[in-house]
Amino acid sequence: MSNMLERCGYGLGCWLSCPRPWLSPPFPVDEGVPACLEPGDVLLVEGSSRISTVIKYLTQSTWSHAALYVGEGACPGVAAPTHGGHFVEADLAEGVRVVGFEEFEGYPLRICRPVGLGHQDLERLIAFACGRVGHRYDLRNILDLARYLLPLPPLPTPWRRHMLGLGSGDPTRAICSTLIAEAFQSIRYPILPIPVAGEAKVFQRRHHTLFTPRDFDLSPWFAVVKPELHGGFDPHALHWEDSA
Repeated sequence: MSNMLERCGYGLGCWLSCPRPWLSPPFPVDEGVPACLEPGDVLLVEGSSRISTVIKYLTQSTWSHAALYVGEGACPGVAAPTHGGHFVEADLAEGVRVVGFEEFEGYPLRICRPVGLGHQDLERLIAFACGRVGHRYDLRNILDLARYLLPLPPLPTPWRRHMLGLGSGDPTRAICSTLIAEAFQSIRYPILPIPVAGEAKVFQRRHHTLFTPRDFDLSPWFAVVKPELHGGFDPHALHWEDSA
């Protein structure tokens, strides 16, 4: 019975996370992203899978997925990347894994960069993420997965974030940006902490299961890196087609 539930959960997880290219945005994707990446960057992705649609609705955000860039050779025992370095991500069906940039090619992307981290901080951050590689989530909790098959409910905005955290099974932890949030909290780097009333610059940690991809975009402690502006931009060098 346990094996049957595991197989059903794995199949459902694969179906939920399967890309749907025909739903990808029609505008061009910036090809300069790999050249701008630095270890510790968080790469946000506008996915097209079924579960991406749910996450984007519930968070009222463009971004449905996040991956941590760890560079090349940071995770031991992983083959050299073919293009763009390594990323650590949590996948619903496959668990925590290392992927190359080709996994995100063709999708709208955003680079969110932590500021002020030293070399040792980055080493600890990356070591934490790499230490989770290979962890697989318990997909026997079919009810925890099946809620993503339901029609999107007309929920009030304050309730939508908590919908992602419903259920107690491992699939919930794989869908939210738990892995990356835990990695940054392990080195005491802020994402969106809770300010303590009446105290200046005193914060409480938000529970890591409540983080979503857009939080890295909204965080005042992450800089948004735009590849087109990274190496200098001259608007006068653009060529415009004259309208008829």
